[in-house]
Amino acid sequence: MSEVGKVRRASKKLPRLPAGIQSFDKIRENGYLYVDKTRYLVDLIDDGAAVYFLSRPRRFGKSLTVSTFDAMFSGRRELFGGLAAEEYMNRADYKPGPVILLDMSLADMSGGRDDFDGSIVDMLQASAERYGVEIGRESPARSFSALIRALHRAEGPVAILIDEYDRPMLEYVGEPEKAEEVRALLRSFYLQIKGNDRFLRFVFMTGVTKFSRMGVFSALNNLTDISSDDRYAAMLGYTEEELLLNFGGHVRAAAEALGQSEEAFIDAMRSYYDGFSFDGRTRLYNPFSTLSLFREGEFKNYWYDTATPSYLAEYVRRHDLEAEQFRGLVVHEDFTSYADIDQSPPESWLFQAGYLTIREKRGGRITLDYPNMEAREATSELFLRCKSMPAASELNGQGEGLPKE
Repeated sequence: MSEVGKVRRASKKLPRLPAGIQSFDKIRENGYLYVDKTRYLVDLIDDGAAVYFLSRPRRFGKSLTVSTFDAMFSGRRELFGGLAAEEYMNRADYKPGPVILLDMSLADMSGGRDDFDGSIVDMLQASAERYGVEIGRESPARSFSALIRALHRAEGPVAILIDEYDRPMLEYVGEPEKAEEVRALLRSFYLQIKGNDRFLRFVFMTGVTKFSRMGVFSALNNLTDISSDDRYAAMLGYTEEELLLNFGGHVRAAAEALGQSEEAFIDAMRSYYDGFSFDGRTRLYNPFSTLSLFREGEFKNYWYDTATPSYLAEYVRRHDLEAEQFRGLVVHEDFTSYADIDQSPPESWLFQAGYLTIREKRGGRITLDYPNMEAREATSELFLRCKSMPAASELNGQGEGLPKE
């Protein structure tokens, strides 16, 4: 039997691995292994801020986090037994309420304005049907406002969860006129959050990039960005402590099948998949690659193999970049704070996409580097591929899509 086969056979006796599963309900209802992050979600709710924003790379758990919030606000108490959020769900003053869940990666970018608007309104209609309210079909902004008010009248204060907020704009990197048109549409759409603030209970938004946020969310003066907040640095991804606590059986099985000691196997895991940091202190394993390793039994570039985001490939194509220029690069701490997507430096793109990480923060300066072997090899491969890639305008919309979480 091959080494891969041995790992898979041993893994069948262990808790099921949720590789690629983004639904909290599915994980909990079907007995998949779940690394409990719910204490961070309770902390955010208890903290009392009105609107939260979190930026993280693809395949890092954003969609699962949104799904978990959905279950919390919807009153799915049965899913939280034994988790940190169980206490929150059983508080005397806890009340379930309506949730508007929007996955902006599902917005139809293939056609014109009507298709785009129609796809967003369809998502809003799905939320209306979930609670048996009617909102009619108007513009996305008007339908959004109507849905918030209708749900509040019928069910009480509304929670809004928006995943991949920046996906529609990122489709047009390198095409500034189209990108600005979409940004203006989304600005008027997201503005409804501020206009309906008194009807809202909680708002949580995720995305890959932060520079789009500055233009799109400019009217949301109550926005709290937790992307670099030390308190939530480990909210997504696995710390080594979490890895050993939750995957100990999988580590032992994989190490034995590969003929390695546990210590040697963990050292290899650190080299390949650890090292992501969003605060300069907390180190995290890539969750998708970690789960894929335990499932497949091989050390390889799982994260990069899921496809290159089209927005990043287009950016790299238009710049002459070399992998070594980012090793130990020192930048100012606000290096991701660019409102203009096309004017942002390459390190901003690479960091937010997950190819670079923060090695150190000191005195307003940040030292960047590659988090691990997988990211370093992925970056070199990305640069080589994109040097010969045609422009987005030449692809007629047929380039690689931006993968979901």
